[in-house]
Amino acid sequence: ICLPGVVAAEESATDSAAEVEAAPTAEPEGSRLRAINEFMFATLFFDISGGRIQIDEVDKNDEPVLDASGVAKQKTIPVPFLVAFLLFGGIYFTFFHRWINVRGFAHAIQVVRGKFDNPEDQGEISHFRALTSALSATIGLGNIAGVAVAIQTGGPGAVFWMFIAAIFSMASKFNSCTLSQVYRKVNDDGSISGGPMYYLDIGLSSLHKSLAPLGKFLAIAYAVMAMGGALGAGNMFQSNQATQSIVDTFALGDGARLTVGIVLAVFVGAVILGGIKRIGAATARIVPAMCIIYVLASLYIIFSNLSEVPHALGLIVGMAFSKNALFGGLVGVLVTGVTRAAFSNEGGLGSAAIAHAAAKTDEPVREGLVAMIGPVIDTMIVCTMTALVIVITGVWENAELTAQSAGMDSTLKGVLLTSEAFGSVIPWFPYVLTVCITLFAYSSMIAWCYYGERGWIYIFDHLGGSGVKSVIVFRLIFIGVVVFGAVNRLNDILDFSDVMLLSMALPNIIGSMFLAPKVYGMLKDYMKRLQSGEMKPTS
Repeated sequence: ICLPGVVAAEESATDSAAEVEAAPTAEPEGSRLRAINEFMFATLFFDISGGRIQIDEVDKNDEPVLDASGVAKQKTIPVPFLVAFLLFGGIYFTFFHRWINVRGFAHAIQVVRGKFDNPEDQGEISHFRALTSALSATIGLGNIAGVAVAIQTGGPGAVFWMFIAAIFSMASKFNSCTLSQVYRKVNDDGSISGGPMYYLDIGLSSLHKSLAPLGKFLAIAYAVMAMGGALGAGNMFQSNQATQSIVDTFALGDGARLTVGIVLAVFVGAVILGGIKRIGAATARIVPAMCIIYVLASLYIIFSNLSEVPHALGLIVGMAFSKNALFGGLVGVLVTGVTRAAFSNEGGLGSAAIAHAAAKTDEPVREGLVAMIGPVIDTMIVCTMTALVIVITGVWENAELTAQSAGMDSTLKGVLLTSEAFGSVIPWFPYVLTVCITLFAYSSMIAWCYYGERGWIYIFDHLGGSGVKSVIVFRLIFIGVVVFGAVNRLNDILDFSDVMLLSMALPNIIGSMFLAPKVYGMLKDYMKRLQSGEMKPTS
């Protein structure tokens, strides 16, 4: 996912606070929604360092920038609260579960290959389809545009910190997706509902009755945020950017936006109206296909410039620890990388747990292990491919491109940089990139509809028990919003929905920390049975 509002946090690592707007919009100054957005972004991304991290400003030639009196200018490098909180959560779960993200990875690969599948287990979809459903929500415009913006903002060194952050986020996903299996609910129609709203509610109340009110509050907040994030960042934004890419690439003109939006809506509706089984079947085909197309194109460029790879890797590692003030120094580069990784693979947000709750298994830990593969594919493979192409081709330091992209929104800027990088070697690749963008956006939409509708079911189950019966209403709203997103400029609306999506991390991580001891107890039991040979592959 590429979140418009998040870019403020990334850019603030390399620009002075006065130069970066927390939530850029095109709405009038008096917009109430803008005021709410600015307040919420300020709350989520306040500088936990208190403005204490300051460095001298430099220009592109590493020369100091002087003010009118000839004194070197300084800029503040903020450490946004939510970025630090997400990283803290990943580190916490990694150490709490004794580095399960490393020691359990090989077994996770066996599971996702179907070695331990049992068709008789309760659930709706296989481990593999649960993984692809979750990946379809995270592999998106962030992998194409977000990486480019991160490199232009934080330099190649930001990619190194993306990689490190992804390793820690694997443990966050393991924890949340294991819990989603433990506390999932079987609905009257046989479908499965699960995810943070269920384990926050049921899980915390099961620990102690005094935690029940907290669990209910966190669960309701999460469900509302999931619906808002699904309609905004998971729908309108995806539809808007896919439509823009199609219209621009094929020179269709703005008059074609409605037609494109309707076509997208029809294809989205054809899948989401069938529920998670149809979503899983679709993503099991789309996700591998779009990853293969994108990775093969990336590898073609990498192998065409094989002699440049050592230099590119040297830049990525070397500039991760650079004191170069152009990119905000070490702290600025680190913050940029961690931010982009967090919103590339959603580690800590808990949304993937909603998809993994539907997997067929009687071993919750097993599904948690499968979920760990997500950040590896999303960040360590797809994002790294984009990064290598951008660094190898040198577009990240192309002054003409930087000037050309000035004034664009962050995603269009990133698409331009990535398109230029691929196009410099494969002239016709911008057309392929448009196909990739459309597929990435489409897969994100169908997955986020499922996430949003699970939030709808949870809320309406508390309002007369009509969650499953009324879920068709949410699906129809979602389909209509696809068209709305394609034809409208959505700045303030999207910023608001993005804030809701980002806020999902707060209730999820807080509640998950309370429940981590239960997960660890189950993990120890699972690994003991696996190592003793009691647990044998089924194929």
